[in-house]
Amino acid sequence: MHAFRTHTCGELAKPQVGETVRLSGWVHRIRDHGGLLFIDLRDHFGITQLVFDPDHKDAFKIAEAVRAESVIRVDGPVVARSEETTNDNLTTGAIEVLVLEAELLSAADELPLPVFGEPDYPEETRLRYRYLDLRRETLHKNIVLRSDIVSSVRSRMVDAGFREFQTPILTASSPEGARDFLVPARQHPGKFYALPQAPQQFKQLIMVSGFDRYFQIAPCFRDEDARADRSPGEFYQLDIEMSFVTQEDVFQAIEPVLHGLFEEFADGRPVAQGAFPRIPFAEAMLKYGSDKPDLRNPIIITDVSEFFTPEDVKFKAFKSIVEKGGVVRGIPAPGAAAQPRSFFDKLNDWARKEMDAAGLGYIIFEEVEGVLTGKGPIAKFFPTEILQGMAAKAGVGSGDALFFACDKELPAATLAGAARQRIGTELGVSETEGFHFCWIVDFPLYEYNEEEKRIDFSHNPFSMPQGGLEALETQDPLDVLGYQYDIVCNGIELSSGAIRNHRPDIMYKAFELAGYGPEVVEEKFGGMLNAFKFGAPPHGGIAPGIDRIVMLLAGVENLREVTMFPMNQRAEDLMMNAPGEASNAQLRELNLRLIPPPEKKSNS
Repeated sequence: MHAFRTHTCGELAKPQVGETVRLSGWVHRIRDHGGLLFIDLRDHFGITQLVFDPDHKDAFKIAEAVRAESVIRVDGPVVARSEETTNDNLTTGAIEVLVLEAELLSAADELPLPVFGEPDYPEETRLRYRYLDLRRETLHKNIVLRSDIVSSVRSRMVDAGFREFQTPILTASSPEGARDFLVPARQHPGKFYALPQAPQQFKQLIMVSGFDRYFQIAPCFRDEDARADRSPGEFYQLDIEMSFVTQEDVFQAIEPVLHGLFEEFADGRPVAQGAFPRIPFAEAMLKYGSDKPDLRNPIIITDVSEFFTPEDVKFKAFKSIVEKGGVVRGIPAPGAAAQPRSFFDKLNDWARKEMDAAGLGYIIFEEVEGVLTGKGPIAKFFPTEILQGMAAKAGVGSGDALFFACDKELPAATLAGAARQRIGTELGVSETEGFHFCWIVDFPLYEYNEEEKRIDFSHNPFSMPQGGLEALETQDPLDVLGYQYDIVCNGIELSSGAIRNHRPDIMYKAFELAGYGPEVVEEKFGGMLNAFKFGAPPHGGIAPGIDRIVMLLAGVENLREVTMFPMNQRAEDLMMNAPGEASNAQLRELNLRLIPPPEKKSNS
């Protein structure tokens, strides 16, 4: 017999009744039933109920003294449970093991974090004792799901003709939009490696090297603050690059991979069929108030600015903002006329307190003697024909309401987008299950940096501008669009990608418009730039986030619930006590000296 087990704790069933078996696992739960002791024994594969009888004294003595989460080995026959004690929730629920012999393999101290029952515990405790947290069924299943998803991704990519290559971890700093993690170079005093924010330059160099289709489950490192959908420190992405492709070729290659992956792991939840909708960035900001639209919500935002400017419209608060270049966005609220006044007041308070806005105006539409008209605090300021035109453009009718966000274009879009989501949820018109994908395309290549008062890249500095060099030389930089695209699912950005700028002349000009001279381009991107001078294929790629894909499929809202050993929000590993201090010997070896941070000024 094997030293520890003949079967796993998820394997035994009625066909094994009468066999003598050996199991090993963790003590999940202990129950005393009038002389008999029952222990649920757990391993990675499942749970088996054990029965300890006082007649078998040595084994019973161990069961009496053992603590939850201790590791034990047991021997005994498999016994069929009576019909009334069968547990249909367990794969092993039709049997139990009568323990004749037992051995304590590893005793557990008093637990700082219970495993059985999975009660809520502070995040700090869960992270400090992550190995206990990982024993809990929900988190354990999420990590197994992650492994299965990664395995499926690899298989799908290989089937699609891609090959997996690994890129360096120690590399040069690159402006990807976040802070680098720097690593001192012992052999080169005063110089540093950077951990890659993404394998961007390397995957492009793979294309220049003549490989046609590359992928990698790539670790990426960014010194960013944590969010629910972004881990501090490190994350993983499905890094992809393809040669001799257009934007549409990338879409055609990636859609089947993601669609098939979500269908495989949706667990009965619907996955939208057909090609992913292509939504230009400007259209997304207008209709959804976001470049990450949740298409489970059917509400479409409309520009209704024109209805606030006629002379016979007397609502001066919005009229004056529009006359100064502002806009008014209309957010339909289907069937909201049936809601109490408190529904409207709460939305208005939410806009003021949580969105730092002046508020949300609204009009409730109703039919009076066959004529569509409006009511509410601001309806009286509009002639009937204006209200009817507004309702027609916004797609609302009798029984609906229309909320308004008025401001400069970007803040108005932001408020309208958030209101759209809130209204869709509160009125129950948004789907709560299923997965809806879309592509966001035609991103502006540049944006205006208000803090530094200059033109800057808005997305990826290595993207090919639409129109090529001619567009950069003849158009206003803020009007130039890039071959850049995002994949969004249920309001979560899964991925950014682009057709790359593979021509040195276009790259020099693109960076020049963003304020980078040729010397900076050559210093920062010399490796890739020099490679392009020796013949580079047109190429493009994308990099869906593995963590976010698993988060969506697991149905959780925080990446820590699908990451095995995450850091806390302050980028600390409480279990391993990282980051830690370096010894003086280590610092001397690296030719480094610590400079204490400046003392915080006292308010006294």
